[in-house]
Amino acid sequence: MASRKIEDLHPTLQPLARQFVQLCKKDGIDVLIYMTWRSNAEQDDLFALGRTKPGKKVTMLPGGRSDHNHTVNNKPASLAFDAVPQRLVDGRKVAIWNDPALWARMGEIAAEIGLSWGGNYKKFVDRPHFYLRF
Repeated sequence: MASRKIEDLHPTLQPLARQFVQLCKKDGIDVLIYMTWRSNAEQDDLFALGRTKPGKKVTMLPGGRSDHNHTVNNKPASLAFDAVPQRLVDGRKVAIWNDPALWARMGEIAAEIGLSWGGNYKKFVDRPHFYLRF
């Protein structure tokens, strides 16, 4: 079952994810981590979008090949998380998907702490995707 828990990230990535959220907040960006780990089946379901199922492509990798599917000792240990900036609108938090300046700043903050950012991908830009390379 998909998770948004930081505890389902690889142990090396957990403190970096927390630091990322804190640094974004310090910079005035309220960030929601909305995906950490997902099963191979859930990854395959996302991979089908825009291919065998209607919708826009949201991932380039099938189950078992995504950083979100990584496990250690059969326990979730994702090497990536997906995050989105959000703002308070009419008393509730709303995801802000279309603000390039916010995404760029989040990418800079990630780089400052040693994370890589899917917003730098050349062929399939994946702005919500932040990941750790060993």
